[in-house]
Amino acid sequence: MPRVIVVGSANVDFVVQTPHIPRPGETVLGHSFVMAMGGKGANQAVGAARLGADVLFVARVGMDIFGDQCVQTYRAEGIDTRYITRDPEEATGVALIAVAADGENSITVASGANMRLLPEHVEAAQEAFSQADALVMPLEVPLDTVMTAARIARAHGVKVVLNPAPARTLPRELLQAVDVLTPNRIELAQLAGIAEQDILNLTDEQLGQILLGLGVNEGIVTLGAEGALVIDRHRTVRIPAFRVQAVDTTAAGDAFNAGLAVALGQGSDLQQAARYASACGALAATKMGAQPSLPTADEVAAFLAQH
Repeated sequence: MPRVIVVGSANVDFVVQTPHIPRPGETVLGHSFVMAMGGKGANQAVGAARLGADVLFVARVGMDIFGDQCVQTYRAEGIDTRYITRDPEEATGVALIAVAADGENSITVASGANMRLLPEHVEAAQEAFSQADALVMPLEVPLDTVMTAARIARAHGVKVVLNPAPARTLPRELLQAVDVLTPNRIELAQLAGIAEQDILNLTDEQLGQILLGLGVNEGIVTLGAEGALVIDRHRTVRIPAFRVQAVDTTAAGDAFNAGLAVALGQGSDLQQAARYASACGALAATKMGAQPSLPTADEVAAFLAQH
């Protein structure tokens, strides 16, 4: 059983299905509502736990009913919650999500207690890092906290997976501490300071050069329905996407990163891990909600057997 640490955000998601994403000033009548636990960090923690990993989650939630629900949910998933702290002043993070008929989504986040997850909270979990196989992190918490976790992981020989979402300028020091960087194409453009329109016309090899130019040795650029690029210093290889009927893509990226961390923690090479992660992401896109859509190990195994 791989041992995975997740350092990241915990939110409650309020999801409405709509015919289309509202334009500025437009009111759209939706036809269903779901409240579910979310946040990229929490999604990746739950995703890894459902895939059979021994997961420890380092996060911060408010002293409110949503914080209570988050912690209860993670414990029910078998996640180690001893390093989830409670903030007496800030509310638990929330996300307002509109999901269109074609599966595309629009998300607005109020970070709340997530932005009070500090380096000291990660340092308190140092002992757990000494026993971990992989660390996976998104960027919905303070950057100093992410850097502290990466530094501690490297000191203990733990493989570091950084999901740079939402994208922001990252210091070279952090990128050099990352084993696998996992941006999508738009996030890669933002990280590299390239116009989003320009990056859409680049070849796989050019995308690989841009990623390596950030200072990492390996990475995966996720391309949605076009698959994923596995990149290292020697080559760029495209992993084809699995064809599914997308219902809600909200947590597909989180499922991908959870699957990647679990597979790497089990000793898979990057291409093998990317294929497993792609199956996790594809399955997550077939169901509504963030955490409710995350697949189990048995579901992924059955899916791969059919493809």
